[in-house]
Amino acid sequence: MDNLPSPTSVPRLPDQLSAALPPPPDRNIVFFNDRGLRAGWRLLIYIFFVAVAITISGFIMRRTLPHVHGMPSPQLMLLQEAVSFSIVFGCALIMSRIEGRSPGVYGLPISQAFGRNFWLGMLLGLAEISVLMGLVAAFGGYSFGSLALSPSGIIGWGLIHLLLFICVGFFEEFLFRGYTQFTLGDGIGFWPAALLLSLGFGAAHLSNPGEGPVGAASVALVGIFFAFTLYRTGNLWYAVGLHASFDWGESFLYSVPDSGTIVVGHLSNSLLHGPKWLTGASVGPEGSVFCFLTMGLQFLIVFWLFPKRRQDPGAPVALEAPAA
Repeated sequence: MDNLPSPTSVPRLPDQLSAALPPPPDRNIVFFNDRGLRAGWRLLIYIFFVAVAITISGFIMRRTLPHVHGMPSPQLMLLQEAVSFSIVFGCALIMSRIEGRSPGVYGLPISQAFGRNFWLGMLLGLAEISVLMGLVAAFGGYSFGSLALSPSGIIGWGLIHLLLFICVGFFEEFLFRGYTQFTLGDGIGFWPAALLLSLGFGAAHLSNPGEGPVGAASVALVGIFFAFTLYRTGNLWYAVGLHASFDWGESFLYSVPDSGTIVVGHLSNSLLHGPKWLTGASVGPEGSVFCFLTMGLQFLIVFWLFPKRRQDPGAPVALEAPAA
C-alpha cells in the first residue's frame, strides 16, 4: 500500500493516446452555451424558486396575521416589503451557488452597502421630490395644509415610513434590476433587458388604486433611469437610496398620493388642486408633467456624477460590480 503512487504522481496519458480518444460529447445547445446554462433557463429556475417561496410565505402570513380590510398599516406594509425582498434576494443567493458567482454581481455588493452612493441617492431623491412639489406648488397645484401629527408622532411615523420605503427600494430595485436584469441582460443585452423590465415595472404599478396610464408611463421612465444608474455605477445602491427617499418625501413629507396610494401616518393635511396634467390628481405627482422634467434632470446629474465605465462591450454590465 505504501508503494502506490500519489494522485499527483500518476503519469499523464501520452499526447498521441489523448488525441486518439473520442472527444467528450457536446452539451445540448438548447440548454447550454459557451458560458454555461443559458440565461433563459436560469431565469425560469429563479422565477420558480421565487414563486414557491412567495406561495409558502403568503400561506404562513395569512395564518399568522389578522385579516386586513382596505389599506394595510405601514407596519404591516413594512413586514410585507421586508419579506418580499428577503425572498427575491434569498433566491438569488441560491442561484449564485448554482452558477458559481458572487451574489454581489447581481447589483448589491456588500462591500458598498450603505456607502457613499446610497446616501448620495438618498439626498438627490429628496431633492427631486422637493423640486417637483415646488414646481407643482408654484403653479397653484399644491398646499401643504396643517400638521396631521404631534411632535412625537412626526418622529415615530417618519422613522416607520423611512424604514418602509427603504425596504420598498430594496425590493423593487432588486426585483426589476437585480438578478432579473443581470440574467436577462446576459441573454439579450443590457438595454433590451432594461427596456422590457422597465415596461413591466410601469405595468405592475397599474394595479395600484388610482394609478393611470400617464403615471405608469412615468414609472416606466423611472425604471429606465434606475437602469441607467446601474449602468453607470455598476450596482444598485444609488438607485435604492434615491428610490427610498423619493417615496418617503412624496408619501410622508409632502403627504401626497404615491402611485395612487395615500399612506396612514403622513405629515400634513395637504391638498392637490388644479388640472390633472399639473398635479397628477389621484395618481400623485408622478402623473404630473413636471415629473418628466425632474427625471430628465436626474439623468443629467447621473451623467455628470458617474463617468462612463470602460468595459467589454459583450459582457453584462453587472459582471463588473464589485464582489460581495
